[in-house]
Amino acid sequence: MTRKGAIVAGVTAVALLASGAVVASALNDLPQDAQPVQNPTAELNRQPTPPAPAAQPVPQEPAPEAEPAPARPVAITPPAPVIVIAEDPTNAEDEVEDAEEETEERVEVPTEPAAPPGRRQRRRVAIVEAVDKITAETMRFEVEVGGRPVRFQKTLIFTARACEVSASDELVEDSIAYLEVSLQPRGVLQASEPRQIFRGWMFASAPAVSGLQHPIYDAWVVGCRA
Repeated sequence: MTRKGAIVAGVTAVALLASGAVVASALNDLPQDAQPVQNPTAELNRQPTPPAPAAQPVPQEPAPEAEPAPARPVAITPPAPVIVIAEDPTNAEDEVEDAEEETEERVEVPTEPAAPPGRRQRRRVAIVEAVDKITAETMRFEVEVGGRPVRFQKTLIFTARACEVSASDELVEDSIAYLEVSLQPRGVLQASEPRQIFRGWMFASAPAVSGLQHPIYDAWVVGCRA
């Protein structure tokens, strides 16, 4: 092989490698098909419970020894009677009221510092449930936060930006996910850009508050998974 032929072959190989990298990157950005999951909703936000500490044995103290009984009986002398002098009830009531007023003035209510609020824990995967109103097909699938979009049916595309579970001091156990939903026909070479139909937070405890409402599709978040 001549020197010119070797140079041409090397340039051709580099061009093929570069075009392959561009195609692989484009395919990685394409949405993947949704896969159904069977995780029950109650187990999505369940946090592992730390094991209880082992019970420690309580040390047994020996009973105290009793003193020996006296050899002779001990004489017991009754105490002297206590004489109570009656006072004027009017003056006694005034003194009690004055004492109560002084006590109320001196009592100060202790102020305890407010405990800091708990922080919500972020999860890596959002669990979404969607339904096709025409075919009545329902599927529960996973959407990775910051990962590849997931396609439901042929046109609905889900992208997850965040997924959190409620803190320990919140009254309601909930899962909150920030989702973006778009419509785009299936195909490798898309003729048009995706059309976004929803963007915002979805709440698992109240799917009707901020869920996707579309003439053909309905979707809501079910939970979050680590």
